Formats: sequence, structure tokens, C-alpha cells
Amino acid sequence: MNQKDTSSACDQQLGVCGLDPTQKHEWKRPKPIELYTFIDPLCAECWGFEPTLKKLQVEYGAYFRIRTLVAGRLLAWNACKQSATGLAAKKQEIASIWEKTASRSGMSCDGDVWMELEWNSPYLTSIAVKAAELQGPHAGARFLRKLREYLFLEKQNITEKEVLLKCAAETGLDYDEFEKDLSSSAATKALQCDIKTTNEMGVEVVPTFVFFNNNVEDEGIKVTGHYEYHVYVQILEEMLGFTPTASAPITIEQFLERYRFVATAEVATVFDLSEEEAERRLKALVLQQKAEAVPVKHGLFWRMIKEPK
Repeated sequence: MNQKDTSSACDQQLGVCGLDPTQKHEWKRPKPIELYTFIDPLCAECWGFEPTLKKLQVEYGAYFRIRTLVAGRLLAWNACKQSATGLAAKKQEIASIWEKTASRSGMSCDGDVWMELEWNSPYLTSIAVKAAELQGPHAGARFLRKLREYLFLEKQNITEKEVLLKCAAETGLDYDEFEKDLSSSAATKALQCDIKTTNEMGVEVVPTFVFFNNNVEDEGIKVTGHYEYHVYVQILEEMLGFTPTASAPITIEQFLERYRFVATAEVATVFDLSEEEAERRLKALVLQQKAEAVPVKHGLFWRMIKEPK
């Protein structure tokens, strides 16, 4: 799993999906670590990893940049395309898994969506993620986040073109360019490159993460599934060859200003708080008219609002 071998064919196609929309990428000062994140837009486990990934970005984002790759292994979808006699049971099974993921991770996802909606092919959804990235890494990150919110929180059918176009408009993408890119060769090639890299790296399950340093002779370190946060920090240290220094702490208000719409679980994870304490501090921002609480099926999300005049 050599960095030179796996990335050379994809550098012109893959965007850098950093989670921090305020951080500008500087080509003259490349970050020493590249983190490949293999995801699926319809994957509840990938959604459930958001708190840990945000914490890593907030504390050690100065040391790595993120490439988001759509793995093209839509196991849940493929399972739901089984024989008609087993379709309802399989959907119910997936819905149950989503509910368990929400309870475990704190990232709400409503499994009822599997029983309520008729699904089209998720291929267009995957193409849409790549089409958004053509407008820049941060545009791609905003689009993917909003797309997940549509699916997991609002039960919208993100396999439909109309929903994808609405998501592009809401996240500030160039609407006409995005609509054109949904059927462009550039977005198709980017997805093909993602799938090729997924196969070359032997990625069988999402989420999977592969850490590379800037030494092309070194092997990458692949981590599949969820581990304790310190494991990812240890991998960063191993790949860097020294102990990284965490960024200066930020406040919960600054965190909310940066990401705009977050789960209680994300705040609790990033700031090492219990969910009860995180919720108490977020409610203080509501009282100050700096934030509003948004109830979802499992818990609360929080939205930053403008300062009162």
C-alpha cells in the first residue's frame, strides 16, 4: 500500500475534503500527513464517526489533510435489491442497525426512512459527491455534510436528483455548474478513481481510514471501523515520527461558529464532556440567543444563529 502507487492516478481527480470550512489549503506548505477516508453517503457507521473525525481535525488538523473517497461498496443497497420476498425483512434489518448506530454514537439517524421511501440507484448520489468536489474541497465537504443531514435527520431521499439539486443550492454551490457536472465525464472519472483506489487498497468495509506520510517509500497505515480516539493520535505520531502538538483550545461557541450545525455528541466528543454537560453548555448559548436547539429523533442538534442586533 505504497503512497506513490495508490495516489498518482488520482491526484487530478480527487478533492481534499477537509472538515474545517474556515481553514484554507496552502499548496506551498503541504501537510505532512494525508488521510484517506473511505465512506459511503448512505452509511450510518460513517455518519457515526463524525464526532471523532471532528475532534481529530480540531486538535491536529494542522498535520493532515483529508481525501474523501466514495468506496462504491453500497452493501446496504445491494442487500435491499434481493428477491422481493426478502426485501421488507432486509429493510427492517437495516432500519434496526441504524437505530442501534444512533444509540451508540449519539449521531441521530432515523431508520424509518428505509421503510418509508422508495429508493433509486445510489449511483447518482455518489456522482453528486464528486460533482460537488469539483467546485473545491470545502464545497465538497459542505455538500457531503448537508447530504447526510438530509438523509439521517430529515429522511429525505438523497438518491433523487431533485434532492441533490436542493442540497447543492442550500450549501452555496454554483447550481448550474453542479447540475451540469452530475452528467459530466469529470465527476464520473473521479468516482471511478475512488473505486479503483478502494479496490487497490483492499478496502472491504466503510468507514476505513488510511494514513500516509510524505515519504513515498513508507507504507500507509489502514484502520477499519471505529477505535478509541487515542488510537488515531498514536497513528499520527507514528507516521510523523514525533509527538504532534495539539492546536490551541477553542470554545464551544467558536466550534459552533465554525461548523454551524452540530450534534450534542459532536460537542461532547470534541470537548471531552458528558452529553449531559455538553447539552447544558449549549443551552447556555441558546439563552444568550447565539444558538438554537433542533430536536431530532435521537437527541438534539444545535444551529448557530446571528448575534442579536
